[in-house]
Amino acid sequence: MTATRRQAREWAIQMLTAADLNPPEDKLAFMQAFWEELSSLDEADGGVVVKGKLRDFAEERVMGVLDHQTEIDDFLTPLLDNWDLYRLGTIERVVLRMGIWEMKWSDVPKPVVINEAIDLANWFSTPKSRSLVNGVLDKFAKSL
Repeated sequence: MTATRRQAREWAIQMLTAADLNPPEDKLAFMQAFWEELSSLDEADGGVVVKGKLRDFAEERVMGVLDHQTEIDDFLTPLLDNWDLYRLGTIERVVLRMGIWEMKWSDVPKPVVINEAIDLANWFSTPKSRSLVNGVLDKFAKSL
């Protein structure tokens, strides 16, 4: 399997979803356990050993979101138009958090971040998530 940044973002979303549901005490051990589990799967089930730049890319997003989660949530909450952050589905919440982190702390162009976030929400959740993610991240991008 040839992995891409899109795949690295998918792995990051999987880790962030797990962390949202069960916050890890040791983030590095948490990520290492994820990679070990991923590599233990049969290739037909998506098993792959991830090394190098794509692993670093995924881990940078996970650590970034987890390290800045309070600040990210402070940016995110007012953009939800009278919705509570925890009323969102877990996938939508972690996709929005990662999108905000990428726009604020990475060099990825904002339109790319928004497009990737929309696709991730659509892949991991429902097509209806697309409009929510697009609207919230577009508002955030305009505020920067």
